[in-house]
Formats: sequence, C-alpha cells, structure tokens
Amino acid sequence: MAAPPPLHVAVALDGAGWHPAAWREPDARPAELFSPGYWVDLVQEAERGLLDFVTIEDSLAVQSTRRRELDERTDQVRGRLDAVLVAARVAPRTSAIGIVPVATTTHTEPFHVSKSIATLDFVSNGRAGVQARVSATGFEARQFGRRQIDVAGPGPGTPGDSPAVTDLFDEAADFIEVVRRLWDSWEDDAEIRDVASGRFVDRDKLHYIDFEGKWFSVRGPSITPRPPQGQPPVAVLAHVPVAFALAARAADLVFTTPQTAEEARELVATVRGHEEAEGRSGHPLRIFADLFVFLDDDGATARARKDRLDERNGRVHRSDAFIYAGTPTGLADLLAEWRAAGIEGFRLRPGAIPHDLEGITRGLVGVLEDRSAFRRRYEESTLRERLGLPRAVNMYAGT
Repeated sequence: MAAPPPLHVAVALDGAGWHPAAWREPDARPAELFSPGYWVDLVQEAERGLLDFVTIEDSLAVQSTRRRELDERTDQVRGRLDAVLVAARVAPRTSAIGIVPVATTTHTEPFHVSKSIATLDFVSNGRAGVQARVSATGFEARQFGRRQIDVAGPGPGTPGDSPAVTDLFDEAADFIEVVRRLWDSWEDDAEIRDVASGRFVDRDKLHYIDFEGKWFSVRGPSITPRPPQGQPPVAVLAHVPVAFALAARAADLVFTTPQTAEEARELVATVRGHEEAEGRSGHPLRIFADLFVFLDDDGATARARKDRLDERNGRVHRSDAFIYAGTPTGLADLLAEWRAAGIEGFRLRPGAIPHDLEGITRGLVGVLEDRSAFRRRYEESTLRERLGLPRAVNMYAGT
C-alpha cells in the first residue's frame, strides 16, 4: 500500500501569540511587535520548519475581549500592522513558504485587494494567498462611517446566522468573484514587451470584467498583470453555515475548528455537503483544522505554562479552536487521528511566540519527519502546487 502524502502544516501568526498574556513571557519581544524585523524573523522560522504557509492576522478594530468596543484593559496587546503590507515586507526575505494575509471583504474595495494580492504574488514569486474575512461589528463599521452593522457572534470574524449576516457573506462571495475576475482580466501572455514594434501589451488580451452586482459595479481590467499563480489561493475560516457556503462557493481552502476526531469527521461531511449544495465544480476544497497549541518537552510543563498565562490574564482563555497543551509527540498523534477522519491539513495557532512557534518548527516537525509524515525539503515552486491545486484557467482567455 502506498504511503499517504505528507501532512499540510501551516501556522497562524498574531502578535506575540494567540494567548492575550503571551507578550508578558520572558522570551517575548513586545518592543518589536511593530517592527519589520520581528515579522521577518517569525516567517523565516516557519520556513526553516518547512511549513506550507503562514497566515497573518488582521482586523479593522483594535483587539478587544468583548469584540464590540475597545475595552478598558491595558494589560493586553492593542494595535496591529496591516497584514498585506507585512506580507509584502516579508516575502523578499523568504524563498519558499506561502504567505497568506487576512483581508476584509466588508469595508474595503475588491479592486484594491486584487491589486495588493497580485503584487504580493509577484513579490513572492508565486507564494501568495489571501484569507477573506467578513467584518460584522458596529465598532468596525463606525471606523468607516458608511454603513451600520452590528451582527457579531461567537467566533472571530464569523458571526451567527441572520438575514444581515447572510447579506455580509453574499457580499463576500461577490467580493471574491470580482477579485478573481480582475486577476484574470490580463491573460498570461498579454505583455509583449516588443521594443522593435513599440508594443508593450496585446490590447486584445486585456479584458473588461463588467461585473454588476448588488454591492459592486466594477468594469476593469486590473492595472496589475495576471499574478504568477494565475489565481492565488483564497481561504475562509468557517464556523457557521453561511461561512461554509461561502467557502464552497468561492474559496480554495477552508479553516475549520473541530474539537474531537468525530467532530472533524462531521465537519468534513459538512464541507462536502455545502460543496454539493453550491454546485461546486473543479477541485474540492482543501480542509484544514485549526488548533491552538502550547508545546513543551513534557505535558505538565505545557499545561502549567498555559495556566500561568491564564492567571496573568485574570481568566481562563477560551478559543473557537481546540486548545492543545502537551508534547510535540502527543500533538503528532492527534494530527494523525484527525487526518484519519478526513482533515487534509492543520493550521496551528501558537499560544506564545517564539516558544510555541519553535515548538512547532523544531519539535513537531521533527516528530512528523521521523514518521515520514512531513516533507524534508520544499519541492514545489508555488503555493497552489504545494496545496495540490491545478493552475487556474483564465476565464477570459480566447474570448
């Protein structure tokens, strides 16, 4: 019997780590959180660990434990850099790892996001992706003052179901559609660069997209040529039906948050059911599971460290994702169990950085390599190839 393909393992980067008190750890670097060198160091560490890609968190609101308004706490990290701009700074200092920043679909324009991610794909030589996120709080809407929104729910970026929420996710689907059309508005060989004839582009290979919808009216074409990957991968984090439907309709990979192997199996069936309901054609969604991790050489130390952070935070930290506190070997066992349930990849959220990031890259990866469950070198040249996605056919070519 042939050995299964290597696991897909990614890491989600957010400030000093996903635990609110992580910035107070002895090895944290809070003074550097807003410096380019800090982010370069993190992504280079992830690349040394041969991870598939990193995601870079972003939001239109200052971090808040209540998620609706800026609270009064001053003992947690507040503020963040723009994820797409961080990605563009990091890309030239890395050579193989995929770079996937978060971009909101609610208060930004698809033309701008399309151009930014296409540029990132050029800067990284085909390693860009984007995680599309809905903004569903009144606090964020008031930052722009153009509309009133207040439908926030249980998970980060994924509110509960309601007609207002459905509208936000329908808007996100149109947003992604416009972004994809703009990426395709230049054919791959539209640039001629013929000095003798004086023709830089073949005008017949630039296309108006003429998108008309409820939320957007975009003519195109893009001002940026088609990205090296054609279509950089699009990801969606899903907790509720409208988010799963969005992923099935518009994304290439979906981040899920199972708590057990049985729930992982059920979520895989849920994703496939939404694909069928949406009439998805082409490649199926790549299904990743998110885990919040604290890693140490022994489980007691990892659990004690998590408890110490909770004490500093003044409450037990909860997460939408399963919280694992233990050893790299134990985590490798858990990943194998969930993989058997149908999960194709894992996005790990390090509780504290750099400790838990290095626990992934220097601990977990070694265990997986010893089990022949993870790569020992990068072989693919683009993120799409690494995820097993075929090169996207240009929807306008030949028209």
